[in-house]
Amino acid sequence: MINLRHDLRKLLLPVLAIACTVGPVRPKENVPRTDALPVLRNPKQAARLALTRPAPEYPPVAKVNYLQGLVQIRITVSREGKVLSAHVLHGNAILAEAALTATRRWIYRPLATAAGPSGFITTVNLKFTLGNLGTDLTPQQAEHDFLRQVKPPQMEQPPQAAPSREVVHMRLLVNDQGQVVDRDVPPVDDAQFEAACETLRSWTFRPAHWGNLPIASYFDVDVPVSAPPLVGAAAISRSR
Repeated sequence: MINLRHDLRKLLLPVLAIACTVGPVRPKENVPRTDALPVLRNPKQAARLALTRPAPEYPPVAKVNYLQGLVQIRITVSREGKVLSAHVLHGNAILAEAALTATRRWIYRPLATAAGPSGFITTVNLKFTLGNLGTDLTPQQAEHDFLRQVKPPQMEQPPQAAPSREVVHMRLLVNDQGQVVDRDVPPVDDAQFEAACETLRSWTFRPAHWGNLPIASYFDVDVPVSAPPLVGAAAISRSR
């Protein structure tokens, strides 16, 4: 069973995530100005606005490997109550991918403000627990044992162009189909960000594997702003 609870203290942390899709980038006018949206730090206030909030499915590979723990996600909700974006702040990659899939389908009522209905930003915690495991393994030991059996993800890139001295470090969450479903990006200027996104769109990824089974994984990489990278460092299913 998955227990959901809100913990909004980390909303004070700097915003590190910047939305950059591997496919076509949405026009900037369609991207909400998150700095202008209210931030809900009261878990009860955010919970009262929820209309549909289905719990994520517990990934089978996580169950058989006794993987459990907390996934923290920051969500941005539109004035129509739809989740516009969801970004993982912390959590095991396999559990985080399942949590992202669920939270992106959540529906809320808009926040009532003096200026009218408004979107908002909040943080939710989703706790994956297995109850009585019938084993003496701690969650940390279970994850350590699991990671020892994982084959890292791989990146395929187009023919090498002229190397670039400027790079943007990204931590990608690559799902079991090799799709980038989330990313962490440090603060960079718009020109660097757009150039890095252009590079990223030209890459393809092979997911990490546990045996013959593809799984979600984190992937740390320096993305050149004008050319494919020379080296990418994988970070498989590591808690953040």
